[in-house]
Amino acid sequence: SLQDQFDNLEKHTQWGIDVLEKYIKFVKERTEIELSYAKQLRNLSKKYQPKKNSKEEEEYRYTSTRAFLATLNEMNDYAGQHEVISENMTSLITAELTRYVQELKQERKSHFHDGRKAQQHIETCWKQLEASKRRFERDCKEADRAQQYFEKMDADINVTKADVEKARQQAQLRHQMAEDSKAEYSSTLQKFNSEQHEHYYTHIPNIFQKIQEMEERRIVRIGESMKTFAEVDRQVIPIIGKCLDEITKAAESVDHKNDSQMVIEAFKSGFEPPGDVDFEDFTQPMKRTVSESSLSNSRGDGKSEPKFSSKSKGKLWPFIKKNKVL
Repeated sequence: SLQDQFDNLEKHTQWGIDVLEKYIKFVKERTEIELSYAKQLRNLSKKYQPKKNSKEEEEYRYTSTRAFLATLNEMNDYAGQHEVISENMTSLITAELTRYVQELKQERKSHFHDGRKAQQHIETCWKQLEASKRRFERDCKEADRAQQYFEKMDADINVTKADVEKARQQAQLRHQMAEDSKAEYSSTLQKFNSEQHEHYYTHIPNIFQKIQEMEERRIVRIGESMKTFAEVDRQVIPIIGKCLDEITKAAESVDHKNDSQMVIEAFKSGFEPPGDVDFEDFTQPMKRTVSESSLSNSRGDGKSEPKFSSKSKGKLWPFIKKNKVL
Protein backbone atom coordinates (compact mmCIF):
# COMPACT_ATOMS: atom_id res chain seq x y z
CA SER A 1 0.00 0.00 0.00
CA LEU A 2 0.93 3.65 -0.27
CA GLN A 3 1.32 3.85 3.50
CA ASP A 4 3.78 0.96 3.38
CA GLN A 5 5.78 2.84 0.77
CA PHE A 6 5.93 5.89 3.02
CA ASP A 7 7.05 3.71 5.92
CA ASN A 8 9.80 2.15 3.78
CA LEU A 9 10.98 5.56 2.59
CA GLU A 10 11.00 6.90 6.14
CA LYS A 11 13.22 4.03 7.26
CA HIS A 12 15.56 4.36 4.28
CA THR A 13 16.00 8.13 4.56
CA GLN A 14 16.63 7.79 8.30
CA TRP A 15 19.28 5.19 7.49
CA GLY A 16 20.84 7.71 5.08
CA ILE A 17 21.05 10.31 7.84
CA ASP A 18 22.61 7.69 10.15
CA VAL A 19 25.28 7.01 7.49
CA LEU A 20 26.08 10.73 7.27
CA GLU A 21 26.38 11.05 11.03
CA LYS A 22 28.60 7.97 11.16
CA TYR A 23 30.88 9.50 8.50
CA ILE A 24 31.01 12.78 10.44
CA LYS A 25 32.08 10.85 13.54
CA PHE A 26 34.74 9.01 11.51
CA VAL A 27 36.24 12.25 10.17
CA LYS A 28 36.12 13.83 13.63
CA GLU A 29 38.10 10.93 15.08
CA ARG A 30 40.58 11.24 12.20
CA THR A 31 41.13 14.94 13.03
CA GLU A 32 41.75 14.03 16.67
CA ILE A 33 44.36 11.47 15.58
CA GLU A 34 46.06 14.09 13.37
CA LEU A 35 46.21 16.57 16.26
CA SER A 36 47.55 13.93 18.63
CA TYR A 37 50.17 12.84 16.08
CA ALA A 38 51.23 16.46 15.47
CA LYS A 39 51.54 17.05 19.21
CA GLN A 40 53.66 13.92 19.65
CA LEU A 41 55.93 14.95 16.75
CA ARG A 42 56.41 18.44 18.22
CA ASN A 43 57.20 16.99 21.64
CA LEU A 44 59.66 14.55 20.06
CA SER A 45 61.39 17.37 18.19
CA LYS A 46 61.56 19.50 21.33
CA LYS A 47 62.87 16.59 23.41
CA TYR A 48 65.96 16.16 21.22
CA GLN A 49 66.73 19.86 20.68
CA PRO A 50 70.14 20.82 22.15
CA LYS A 51 70.01 22.57 25.48
CA LYS A 52 71.24 26.15 25.38
CA ASN A 53 74.58 27.00 26.96
CA SER A 54 75.46 23.35 27.35
CA LYS A 55 78.02 20.94 25.99
CA GLU A 56 75.32 19.60 23.65
CA GLU A 57 75.16 22.96 21.88
CA GLU A 58 78.90 22.79 21.15
CA GLU A 59 78.46 19.35 19.62
CA TYR A 60 76.20 20.81 16.93
CA ARG A 61 79.16 22.37 15.09
CA TYR A 62 79.70 19.07 13.27
CA THR A 63 77.93 18.53 9.96
CA SER A 64 76.32 15.29 11.16
CA THR A 65 74.83 16.86 14.28
CA ARG A 66 73.77 19.96 12.32
CA ALA A 67 71.95 17.65 9.92
CA PHE A 68 70.20 16.05 12.88
CA LEU A 69 69.19 19.51 14.15
CA ALA A 70 67.80 20.33 10.70
CA THR A 71 65.83 17.07 10.82
CA LEU A 72 64.34 18.06 14.18
CA ASN A 73 63.31 21.47 12.83
CA GLU A 74 61.77 19.95 9.71
CA MET A 75 59.85 17.44 11.83
CA ASN A 76 58.35 20.42 13.64
CA ASP A 77 57.15 21.83 10.31
CA TYR A 78 56.02 18.34 9.31
CA ALA A 79 53.86 18.24 12.45
CA GLY A 80 52.35 21.59 11.46
CA GLN A 81 51.02 20.06 8.24
CA HIS A 82 49.15 17.41 10.21
CA GLU A 83 47.57 20.23 12.21
CA VAL A 84 46.53 21.80 8.88
CA ILE A 85 44.92 18.48 7.88
CA SER A 86 42.97 18.44 11.14
CA GLU A 87 41.85 22.07 10.80
CA ASN A 88 40.75 21.72 7.17
CA MET A 89 38.89 18.46 7.76
CA THR A 90 37.08 20.07 10.68
CA SER A 91 36.04 23.19 8.75
CA LEU A 92 35.43 21.66 5.31
CA ILE A 93 33.87 18.34 6.30
CA THR A 94 32.65 17.92 9.88
CA ALA A 95 31.33 21.47 10.33
CA GLU A 96 29.71 21.56 6.87
CA LEU A 97 28.17 18.10 7.13
CA THR A 98 26.88 18.73 10.66
CA ARG A 99 25.07 21.84 9.41
CA TYR A 100 23.81 19.95 6.35
CA VAL A 101 22.47 17.06 8.46
CA GLN A 102 20.34 19.50 10.47
CA GLU A 103 18.92 20.97 7.25
CA LEU A 104 18.35 17.47 5.88
CA LYS A 105 16.42 16.41 8.98
CA GLN A 106 14.14 19.44 8.67
CA GLU A 107 13.57 18.85 4.95
CA ARG A 108 12.84 15.16 5.51
CA LYS A 109 10.41 16.00 8.30
CA SER A 110 8.62 18.49 6.02
CA HIS A 111 8.26 16.03 3.12
CA PHE A 112 6.84 13.24 5.26
CA HIS A 113 4.55 15.72 7.00
CA ASP A 114 3.19 16.72 3.58
CA GLY A 115 2.83 13.04 2.68
CA ARG A 116 0.86 12.23 5.83
CA LYS A 117 -1.26 15.34 5.36
CA ALA A 118 -2.09 14.34 1.77
CA GLN A 119 -2.89 10.81 2.91
CA GLN A 120 -5.16 12.09 5.67
CA HIS A 121 -6.92 14.40 3.21
CA ILE A 122 -7.73 11.60 0.76
CA GLU A 123 -8.91 9.41 3.64
CA THR A 124 -11.23 12.21 4.78
CA CYS A 125 -12.56 12.55 1.22
CA TRP A 126 -13.18 8.80 1.13
CA LYS A 127 -15.10 8.93 4.41
CA GLN A 128 -17.23 11.78 3.07
CA LEU A 129 -17.96 9.76 -0.06
CA GLU A 130 -18.91 6.70 2.01
CA ALA A 131 -21.22 8.80 4.19
CA SER A 132 -22.86 10.36 1.13
CA LYS A 133 -23.34 6.95 -0.47
CA ARG A 134 -24.91 5.49 2.69
CA ARG A 135 -27.24 8.48 2.95
CA PHE A 136 -28.26 8.08 -0.70
CA GLU A 137 -28.83 4.36 -0.15
CA ARG A 138 -30.90 5.01 2.97
CA ASP A 139 -33.01 7.71 1.29
CA CYS A 140 -33.67 5.43 -1.69
CA LYS A 141 -34.91 2.69 0.62
CA GLU A 142 -37.09 5.17 2.50
CA ALA A 143 -38.51 6.50 -0.79
CA ASP A 144 -39.23 2.95 -1.96
CA ARG A 145 -41.06 2.11 1.27
CA ALA A 146 -43.04 5.36 1.08
CA GLN A 147 -44.01 4.59 -2.51
CA GLN A 148 -45.12 1.08 -1.60
CA TYR A 149 -47.14 2.45 1.34
CA PHE A 150 -48.81 5.03 -0.90
CA GLU A 151 -49.73 2.40 -3.48
CA LYS A 152 -51.13 0.17 -0.75
CA MET A 153 -53.22 3.02 0.68
CA ASP A 154 -54.41 4.06 -2.77
CA ALA A 155 -55.61 0.52 -3.54
CA ASP A 156 -57.48 0.20 -0.25
CA ILE A 157 -61.14 1.34 -0.67
CA ASN A 158 -61.55 1.65 3.07
CA VAL A 159 -58.91 4.40 3.33
CA THR A 160 -60.03 7.99 3.15
CA LYS A 161 -58.85 10.29 0.40
CA ALA A 162 -57.11 12.43 3.01
CA ASP A 163 -54.99 9.49 4.17
CA VAL A 164 -54.20 8.57 0.57
CA GLU A 165 -53.17 12.16 -0.17
CA LYS A 166 -51.03 12.23 2.91
CA ALA A 167 -49.31 8.99 1.85
CA ARG A 168 -48.82 10.38 -1.66
CA GLN A 169 -47.19 13.57 -0.36
CA GLN A 170 -44.94 11.53 1.93
CA ALA A 171 -43.89 9.36 -1.00
CA GLN A 172 -43.13 12.45 -3.08
CA LEU A 173 -41.12 13.94 -0.21
CA ARG A 174 -39.10 10.76 0.20
CA HIS A 175 -38.57 10.58 -3.53
CA GLN A 176 -37.30 14.17 -3.55
CA MET A 177 -34.98 13.44 -0.64
CA ALA A 178 -33.60 10.45 -2.53
CA GLU A 179 -33.05 12.63 -5.60
CA ASP A 180 -31.25 15.22 -3.49
CA SER A 181 -29.10 12.51 -1.89
CA LYS A 182 -28.37 11.12 -5.33
CA ALA A 183 -27.23 14.53 -6.56
CA GLU A 184 -25.11 15.03 -3.45
CA TYR A 185 -23.60 11.55 -3.77
CA SER A 186 -22.86 12.16 -7.44
CA SER A 187 -21.20 15.48 -6.65
CA THR A 188 -19.20 13.97 -3.77
CA LEU A 189 -18.15 11.03 -5.94
CA GLN A 190 -17.02 13.35 -8.71
CA LYS A 191 -15.10 15.45 -6.23
CA PHE A 192 -13.51 12.36 -4.66
CA ASN A 193 -12.43 10.97 -8.03
CA SER A 194 -10.87 14.31 -8.88
CA GLU A 195 -9.13 14.47 -5.49
CA GLN A 196 -7.99 10.86 -5.79
CA HIS A 197 -6.58 11.47 -9.26
CA GLU A 198 -4.82 14.58 -8.00
CA HIS A 199 -3.55 12.63 -4.99
CA TYR A 200 -2.08 9.68 -6.88
CA TYR A 201 -0.96 11.46 -10.04
CA THR A 202 0.20 14.83 -8.70
CA HIS A 203 0.56 15.28 -4.92
CA ILE A 204 2.13 11.95 -3.97
CA PRO A 205 4.43 11.78 -7.04
CA ASN A 206 5.61 15.33 -6.25
CA ILE A 207 6.34 14.37 -2.64
CA PHE A 208 8.13 11.20 -3.75
CA GLN A 209 10.11 13.27 -6.27
CA LYS A 210 11.18 15.70 -3.56
CA ILE A 211 12.19 12.82 -1.30
CA GLN A 212 14.17 11.27 -4.16
CA GLU A 213 15.93 14.57 -4.90
CA MET A 214 16.68 15.01 -1.20
CA GLU A 215 18.16 11.51 -1.02
CA GLU A 216 20.21 12.03 -4.18
CA ARG A 217 21.61 15.30 -2.79
CA ARG A 218 22.59 13.44 0.37
CA ILE A 219 24.43 10.80 -1.67
CA VAL A 220 26.20 13.46 -3.76
CA ARG A 221 27.13 15.38 -0.62
CA ILE A 222 28.74 12.43 1.12
CA GLY A 223 30.62 11.61 -2.10
CA GLU A 224 31.92 15.19 -2.31
CA SER A 225 32.97 15.03 1.34
CA MET A 226 34.94 11.85 0.70
CA LYS A 227 36.65 13.60 -2.20
CA THR A 228 37.45 16.57 0.06
CA PHE A 229 38.82 14.09 2.60
CA ALA A 230 41.42 13.00 0.04
CA GLU A 231 42.07 16.54 -1.26
CA VAL A 232 42.83 17.88 2.23
CA ASP A 233 45.53 15.23 2.54
CA ARG A 234 46.79 15.83 -0.99
CA GLN A 235 47.14 19.60 -0.48
CA VAL A 236 49.82 19.18 2.19
CA ILE A 237 51.85 16.63 0.23
CA PRO A 238 54.00 19.32 -1.53
CA ILE A 239 54.89 20.96 1.79
CA ILE A 240 55.56 17.62 3.45
CA GLY A 241 57.68 16.80 0.41
CA LYS A 242 59.68 19.99 0.96
CA CYS A 243 60.24 19.02 4.60
CA LEU A 244 61.56 15.64 3.48
CA ASP A 245 63.67 17.31 0.78
CA GLU A 246 65.25 19.54 3.42
CA ILE A 247 66.00 16.50 5.58
CA THR A 248 67.60 14.82 2.56
CA LYS A 249 69.55 18.01 1.77
CA ALA A 250 70.79 18.16 5.37
CA ALA A 251 71.78 14.50 5.21
CA GLU A 252 73.72 15.11 1.99
CA SER A 253 75.58 17.99 3.65
CA VAL A 254 77.15 15.59 6.15
CA ASP A 255 80.92 15.73 5.45
CA HIS A 256 82.93 13.03 7.16
CA LYS A 257 86.23 14.61 6.12
CA ASN A 258 85.25 17.97 7.56
CA ASP A 259 84.04 16.46 10.85
CA SER A 260 87.18 14.35 11.12
CA GLN A 261 89.40 17.39 10.51
CA MET A 262 87.52 19.31 13.19
CA VAL A 263 88.30 16.54 15.68
CA ILE A 264 91.98 16.67 14.68
CA GLU A 265 92.10 20.44 15.08
CA ALA A 266 90.34 20.24 18.43
CA PHE A 267 92.56 17.58 19.97
CA LYS A 268 96.00 17.99 18.35
CA SER A 269 98.78 18.18 21.04
CA GLY A 270 101.55 20.11 19.32
CA PHE A 271 104.16 17.55 20.43
CA GLU A 272 106.73 16.32 17.96
CA PRO A 273 106.69 12.57 17.31
CA PRO A 274 109.30 10.75 19.47
CA GLY A 275 112.62 9.58 18.01
CA ASP A 276 113.75 5.97 17.70
CA VAL A 277 114.36 4.14 20.95
CA ASP A 278 117.98 2.93 21.31
CA PHE A 279 118.81 -0.70 21.89
CA GLU A 280 120.09 -1.34 25.40
CA ASP A 281 122.41 -4.33 25.44
CA PHE A 282 122.68 -6.02 28.81
CA THR A 283 124.70 -8.97 27.50
CA GLN A 284 128.07 -7.13 26.96
CA PRO A 285 129.77 -6.63 30.37
CA MET A 286 133.56 -6.77 30.54
CA LYS A 287 134.41 -10.47 30.25
CA ARG A 288 137.29 -11.55 32.41
CA THR A 289 138.82 -15.00 32.48
CA VAL A 290 140.29 -16.61 35.58
CA SER A 291 143.83 -16.14 34.19
CA GLU A 292 143.23 -12.45 33.69
CA SER A 293 141.96 -11.87 37.19
CA SER A 294 143.48 -12.52 40.55
CA LEU A 295 142.09 -15.07 42.91
CA SER A 296 141.24 -12.34 45.30
CA ASN A 297 139.41 -10.48 42.58
CA SER A 298 137.51 -13.61 41.61
CA ARG A 299 136.40 -13.98 45.18
CA GLY A 300 135.56 -10.43 45.60
CA ASP A 301 132.06 -9.14 45.68
CA GLY A 302 132.66 -6.26 43.32
CA LYS A 303 131.04 -6.35 39.92
CA SER A 304 132.92 -5.51 36.79
CA GLU A 305 132.05 -2.33 34.96
CA PRO A 306 130.47 -2.73 31.55
CA LYS A 307 132.73 -2.05 28.66
CA PHE A 308 130.11 -0.13 26.75
CA SER A 309 127.64 2.17 28.36
CA SER A 310 124.16 2.43 26.96
CA LYS A 311 123.37 5.44 24.93
CA SER A 312 121.28 8.19 26.42
CA LYS A 313 117.57 7.52 26.23
CA GLY A 314 115.48 9.63 23.87
CA LYS A 315 112.42 11.51 25.03
CA LEU A 316 109.13 9.67 24.57
CA TRP A 317 105.91 11.24 23.22
CA PRO A 318 103.93 12.14 26.34
CA PHE A 319 100.95 10.03 25.31
CA ILE A 320 102.94 6.84 24.71
CA LYS A 321 104.00 4.65 27.62
CA LYS A 322 107.57 3.31 27.67
CA ASN A 323 107.62 -0.36 26.72
CA LYS A 324 110.27 -2.83 27.75
CA VAL A 325 112.26 -4.21 24.86
CA LEU A 326 112.86 -7.92 25.14
